[in-house]
Amino acid sequence: MEAIETTLGKGLAEAEAMVRRSLGDHGFGVLTEIDVAATLRAKLGVDRSALKILGACNPSLAHRALALDPSVALLLPCNVVLEDVGEGRTRVAVADPRTLLGTFAGTQREQFEELGAEAAVSLEKVISDLEESDFHSGNAPNSLRASA
Repeated sequence: MEAIETTLGKGLAEAEAMVRRSLGDHGFGVLTEIDVAATLRAKLGVDRSALKILGACNPSLAHRALALDPSVALLLPCNVVLEDVGEGRTRVAVADPRTLLGTFAGTQREQFEELGAEAAVSLEKVISDLEESDFHSGNAPNSLRASA
């Protein structure tokens, strides 16, 4: 899956607060939160490193996409994954909306591609802001754009 991602020199709780703040600064709200590690522990008795999925949504972009084709709801909200990678570091990855919206065919394909590009620009700004904030805290940025 292609993603826009970075690794922050922060623990998961601090990284999550930064992510929520940056998402809000760029017009996204967090609609859902899934604590995958806690769910696996409760349901299966399995222990794993901390992993959270935040369901982020930009209402304006979502409205425009849904107006084109209501089935785009299958892709909403946008998943933002936070994963503890050890040593006080957290990987932050966002599903690349260019890839997701690029799957639509038909007469609206070009409009979906434009929406995907617009959403990606906003999400890349979120990641850039996180890296800048992390850098000013004394950590070196470690970003990957649209990785597979």
